[in-house]
Amino acid sequence: MAVDQENISKILSILSHPLRREILISLSEKGESSFTDMLNLLKVDTGKLSFHLRSLEVFIEQTPSGKYKLSRAGESAIRVIHDIEGWAEVADVQRKESHLPLSSLKKRAAAFLIDFGIISAITVTIVFVPQVLSLSMATFLNGGISVVLFTTIGLLWLYSTLLEGFNGQSLGKRVMGLKVVRTDGKKMSYDHAAIRNFGKILPLLPFDLLIGIWRIPDKTFMRYFDKFAGTTVIDLRQH
Repeated sequence: MAVDQENISKILSILSHPLRREILISLSEKGESSFTDMLNLLKVDTGKLSFHLRSLEVFIEQTPSGKYKLSRAGESAIRVIHDIEGWAEVADVQRKESHLPLSSLKKRAAAFLIDFGIISAITVTIVFVPQVLSLSMATFLNGGISVVLFTTIGLLWLYSTLLEGFNGQSLGKRVMGLKVVRTDGKKMSYDHAAIRNFGKILPLLPFDLLIGIWRIPDKTFMRYFDKFAGTTVIDLRQH
C-alpha cells in the first residue's frame, strides 16, 4: 500500500513545534492533565495553549472529566519523539567528537602510572608501615604485599573517581596536561567517573585496553569502560 507522503509531512509539521512536543511528553509522564495544569506547567497564555491543543487533536483525547490524555496515535508520537531525540544526540556527539583533541595512549599511560605511584606510596606509608615495623619481614611478605596491592587498587578507584568527577583531572592527568570529558559535551559527573575507573582495576585492565584498542573502531575510546561511560581523555596541551 502506498504511503501518503502529504500526511507524513503534516504529522512531522505538527511535531516540529517544541511546545507541542512538550505537551505530549508531559501527558506521557503524567497520564492525564487538565487545561489549567498545562497552563501552570508550560507558562503560556490560554489562547496559545488552546491553539496548540487543537493542532494536536489527532494525538490527544479528552476523558469524561474533561482532562487531556494521549491517544494511541499520541503514544506512537512519543516513541517517534524519543527516537528523534536519540538521533539528534548521536549526531551532536559525533560532531563534537571530531573536534576533540584526543590524548595519546602514551600520555594516558604515563598519567596512570603517576597516579598509581602516588596511591601506592600513600597506602604503604600511612596504612602499612606501622604493621611492617611490628612484624617480621617473612610475615609481611606472606600476606602484607597482597593486602597493599588490593588496598591500593581500591584507593586508586576512589581517588580517580572523586578527582575526575569533580573537574576531570587526577594529579597524574594534571601533570600530563590531560582531562577527562564526556563525549556528549555535558559536565563531568561522579557517576561517569566511577564507571570509567572500574576499568583500572587490575584484573579488568587488560580486558579494558584490549577491547578498547583493538575492537572499538572509534579512536575516541581507547578503553572499553570509556565507551561504556561515554567519556574520553583530551590533551589540553595539544594545538
